[in-house]
Amino acid sequence: MQEGSMTQARRPRRFGSTEHLASEAIAAYVDGELGMNAYVRASHHLSLCPDCAAEVDAQQQARVALRRVAGEMSMPSSLLGLLSDIPRCHPSQEPAPSQSEVPGIISFDQGSDPARLWPFRRRR
Repeated sequence: MQEGSMTQARRPRRFGSTEHLASEAIAAYVDGELGMNAYVRASHHLSLCPDCAAEVDAQQQARVALRRVAGEMSMPSSLLGLLSDIPRCHPSQEPAPSQSEVPGIISFDQGSDPARLWPFRRRR
């Protein structure tokens, strides 16, 4: 190790000419979720890379289309009725049995070692 190498600041990572932005980075760029340094690096890369710029454009178009459609969507009344008919558990009802009360179900306490509680091992 060179002396003083620990105190030197790292240079910002540069994108190579063959590297492209990941799809997650493109989505974060379009949604405005990148930090300032990442945004600046991505913007610089987009100014040099027509492939990634086209991906960003497509992502922006998809975002606009989804926002437009989201306002037009509604739930069919039949679905709303079915969802409303789902039974609810009221405090006056008995709670469902716990796993320890149901035969054939093995329950492990938190903090216990499952290997000690389960005596059998599968043969390979």
